[in-house]
Amino acid sequence: MLRRPQRSSYFSRINHHPSPRTCVVLPPHSPQTTDALVVAEAEPNLSKPSPAAYHDLFKLASKHPQAEAAMEKLLLQSREHNCPLSLSSATLLIKTFTSGPGFLDKALQVFEEVKPRITKPLLCNIILQSLFRAGRFEDAMKVVRDLPLSSSCKPNYFTFTIVFSALLKSNRLVEAIEFILEMGKQNGIVPESLQLTQLITLLWKNRDIDKAWEVFHTVKKMGSVSVQSCNALLTGLGRDFDFLRMNTLMTEMKEMGIEPNVVTYGILINHLCKSHRVDGALQVLEKMACAPDTITFNTVIDGLCRVGRQDEGIALIERMKGIGCSPNTVTYNCLIDGLCKAGEIGMAKRLFDDMRKNKEGPAPNVVTLNTMIDGMCKNGRISGALGLLREMNDMGLQGNAITYNTLISSLCGVNNVNKALELFEEMVERGSSPDSVTYFTLITGLSQAGRMKEACNFVFLMERDGFCLDLQSYGALINGFCRRKKFDEAIALFEQMEKRGLKPDGMTYTMLISAASKDRDLSAAHDLMAKMVEEGFKPSVVTYGALIHGYCRAGKLEDAMKLFRELPSLGIPPNDVIYNILIDGLCKESRVDAAISLLDEMPNKGLVRTVPAYNAVFKALRDKNLLDNAFELMDQMKEEGCNPNYITLEILGEWFSSAGELHRLRSFMQKDIFLMEDLV
Repeated sequence: MLRRPQRSSYFSRINHHPSPRTCVVLPPHSPQTTDALVVAEAEPNLSKPSPAAYHDLFKLASKHPQAEAAMEKLLLQSREHNCPLSLSSATLLIKTFTSGPGFLDKALQVFEEVKPRITKPLLCNIILQSLFRAGRFEDAMKVVRDLPLSSSCKPNYFTFTIVFSALLKSNRLVEAIEFILEMGKQNGIVPESLQLTQLITLLWKNRDIDKAWEVFHTVKKMGSVSVQSCNALLTGLGRDFDFLRMNTLMTEMKEMGIEPNVVTYGILINHLCKSHRVDGALQVLEKMACAPDTITFNTVIDGLCRVGRQDEGIALIERMKGIGCSPNTVTYNCLIDGLCKAGEIGMAKRLFDDMRKNKEGPAPNVVTLNTMIDGMCKNGRISGALGLLREMNDMGLQGNAITYNTLISSLCGVNNVNKALELFEEMVERGSSPDSVTYFTLITGLSQAGRMKEACNFVFLMERDGFCLDLQSYGALINGFCRRKKFDEAIALFEQMEKRGLKPDGMTYTMLISAASKDRDLSAAHDLMAKMVEEGFKPSVVTYGALIHGYCRAGKLEDAMKLFRELPSLGIPPNDVIYNILIDGLCKESRVDAAISLLDEMPNKGLVRTVPAYNAVFKALRDKNLLDNAFELMDQMKEEGCNPNYITLEILGEWFSSAGELHRLRSFMQKDIFLMEDLV
């Protein structure tokens, strides 16, 4: 609680002091300081304090625990006394008000009050920093615009840095460029190397390389630019593969006397390699005015490997050693990756073994191991990849989730799900946490193998570990249930998928429609088809084929034929699978003439008649004992080069034998005569 001053107030003592610039030094919490802070309650007949006296009071108040509130009281009192603030007092007030929350507007008011008398940019810089820090960009930019540029108070480099940094941080690049132009024109202040580099980098990252080019050359005309800014612009140009302007910039650097450094050459080489212009990268490497470093060599080696020139990449290792530039693990990783992608697993393994055995050289790391294992798996050497993992584990190089995911995926791909599950257990035991890819891979592999109970168990484990099924995993599970003829479970997953906000794709709808059709649940198939169209997916020829197959299985051949005839108007030309389904359905209904008509129609639609279609018709002809028609079809098959199979032989063997036409069958079967002899 502030106490009321005695009759002889602190102001009275100050004003009777003989010095015109009274400076009273008092302890921060002395009774005199408290007197100073309650000046607003002093007697109204006191003489008017001077600006110097108020300055001393402001200094005392700034040491108070509640300095902002105390100084605000003094500020109000000074205004009541019509005592103008000195610049020193204004500086003290602004510094205090901007250091605490909730007083920024007070600081801005003080600044506006003394702004006409400002001769140095210190106060401007303080207020700008505070406004930008508070996110009040409009107020800050108004201060900048209102600066008396024509007077003795001009922005300095610190003003420029405060404003420019704030604009860049908030990604206000257009305003930053305008500010550069204004400051350069009015005050001769240009961005430093780091500032220009930051601006250029942000511009090309925002896909505005033309503006970056323009800004660079504007600053170049206003002053000098550095190699760092040139490198930033080269990087942006390289990302767009603008080699014409890259060459122009390199020429300009030479004219300005700027020596390219190893980073400059590295940028050129990197983008040449990315555009598969490896010969150009090699030329730059040869002409470098400075010694290339390991990163530069690695970039060239990686570029050579990407275009299949691994031998040249290996040769560069010797050149590196010759100039005292040691290859590192990344160097060998690039080569091993390139050799694996080229299928040269033996050479890649030799390099890998060299790394292991050479104690003085770079040792393989987990990236090297993963690269080697991925290459071996993709080239069908899964057993060797497993052996390599065991060997490296024994040597202390442990695989990570990527290592195990690669092996698990490869094992599932060759339907060795049991081994994949063993590897999963090993992965967990060795402390390598499964990730979403691990679970997705195993769920897909188990679903494809029809092991749906185990797949669902992994769904539980995955969700327990905080992962959620993705679209692909749901599709694999739904497909697995459909193949196991568990349509209800598939539909339940489909509904769960939708509840979780995942939009099924056309393939998922097709799988379900096919499963419903095979289950003879045509009502569900139609509902799914309607929903599919409603969701914006166009049913494919496979979708319609599944529905037509369902009609045929349900004995609704007329509905199947009606849908078949509607397909061209829907923009879906029928394929050979649909023709085979309908031909088989017609033959089962003893409508052999209609089936032959469809068979004859296929070449006109650009489709090749298949053995299953012929076999269906042969079976129907056999049931009606129409030998002559069978002979015609046999001749037709020979002309088309459509070779009969063992099913053809089973259909025709006994029939032709009983009809005494085995010689025709022998001639027709030719290559399969031994099969016919066994059958007969």
